[in-house]
Amino acid sequence: MRLENIRKAFNRNIVLEGVSLELNESEVIAIIGGNGAGKSTLMKILTGIYKADEGIIEIAGEKADHLNPSSAHEKGIYLVPQEPLLFPNMTVEQNLTIGFSKDKNEVRGESAKLIKELGWNLDLNRLAVTLSIAEQQQLEIIKGLLRKSKVLILDEPTSTLTFSETESLFKVIKQLKNAGVGILYITHRLDEVFQISTHAIIFRDGKVTLKGKIEEFTKDMLIQGLLPVGNENHYDNQFKRRGSTHEGEEPILKVENIVGDGFKNISFEVYKGEVVGLAGLVGAGRTEIAEAIYGINPIESGRVYLDGKDITKLSINETVDSGLAYIPEDRFLNGIFSITSVRNNITSQIIKRHGFFTKKKLEEQVSDQYIDRLRIKVNSQEDEIKSLSGGNQQKAVIARALSMNPKIIIMDEPTRGIDAAARGDIYSILTELKSQGFSILLISSDLEEIERISDRIYAVYQGTCDVCLNVDQINAVNVMKAAFGTFKGSDMTHA
Repeated sequence: MRLENIRKAFNRNIVLEGVSLELNESEVIAIIGGNGAGKSTLMKILTGIYKADEGIIEIAGEKADHLNPSSAHEKGIYLVPQEPLLFPNMTVEQNLTIGFSKDKNEVRGESAKLIKELGWNLDLNRLAVTLSIAEQQQLEIIKGLLRKSKVLILDEPTSTLTFSETESLFKVIKQLKNAGVGILYITHRLDEVFQISTHAIIFRDGKVTLKGKIEEFTKDMLIQGLLPVGNENHYDNQFKRRGSTHEGEEPILKVENIVGDGFKNISFEVYKGEVVGLAGLVGAGRTEIAEAIYGINPIESGRVYLDGKDITKLSINETVDSGLAYIPEDRFLNGIFSITSVRNNITSQIIKRHGFFTKKKLEEQVSDQYIDRLRIKVNSQEDEIKSLSGGNQQKAVIARALSMNPKIIIMDEPTRGIDAAARGDIYSILTELKSQGFSILLISSDLEEIERISDRIYAVYQGTCDVCLNVDQINAVNVMKAAFGTFKGSDMTHA
């Protein structure tokens, strides 16, 4: 496949400015770029959703001037989207067989074989609405593999997968590569780039600014290539861990032996000015714990204290007023109000606190403050939030939490689907919040992330939480062992 001088604009907004690239058989090209860099637009052109304003697309040596989704599939191009597009009231099997002309029993057999080879636990008879985000992602990947694509586009495929699920996917990618499939792999996890890619391409402001064989790059080179020109901000050296001594201090958040759906006997503490990580595999119970603390789901027994106040039975609004903010894992389902403006999304909690007749000037000031502070890419506060890239939508959700000036924020996968430069912005915000005495309870499936920015880490394994890693114990080996339930104090690896 060859793309030459692809250009695309929406009104006067130039999104792609002369993009050229080639994908050959058995190549895995990692595509890396900031939010709004043009990656998604290029993929939509390749899959026939958008039409390029200018440029040439060649597939298997033939020009493809009039691509649409159907003809793209016929030519062997398939996109596995970051946000699953499923029919919720259909079964897994029904979602897989839609669009196939071949016998459904044959498709079912191939699906079951793929699921077994991947080592995933996905029941073909389950309704899609009952699937977790990780399971939805698995289903989308299988849909792409079933179509035996010649060009497979994977958009952040590991963002919700566990360590073992990710390794299974990488094995499949290597098998596809050996079979001659060309893969475009969109990711923000730079470690993955060096694990599976043959080439890397950096997108910035609608242009390809850096490309080459993967052995020509280092991680720092890629990160610097993602940052805006003249920006020397590098988050690696910004985050300073806090010491593990809390003698004489009272915790901001104290969780005592709570029991609920998906977890039991959970106890931990978060002190002022620290980031405490909740590590664990997808499905271990981390999100369930967070939602129970926040008041979304009931706590059967045990107590939760916020700055000494018992908040166990409070409503969500009362919990928020007490100083607890929550950034959910699924921003589309629970994080944004998709049909309203960026300003309304950022200030919605302020409206709840001060009433619907809050002065517009205050809302505008708050929005301006966080749009600038979190580098949210918008043309206007009045832009509909659904028009923003995923990363900028997530920043708006974080802005809403910060606007309430909370004592502690629970962040569930806060950088999911966010590029390296945007992660740097968010990590800078975390550093600033720590210095001001705010506290963070961080849930992350990104091993590198939770290792780097946590002052202490509690590991959740099969609904229990028996391991706490202090400052001198935090490293990749210990976090990995704790996540898989194999960590023991006797075999502790020090940082």
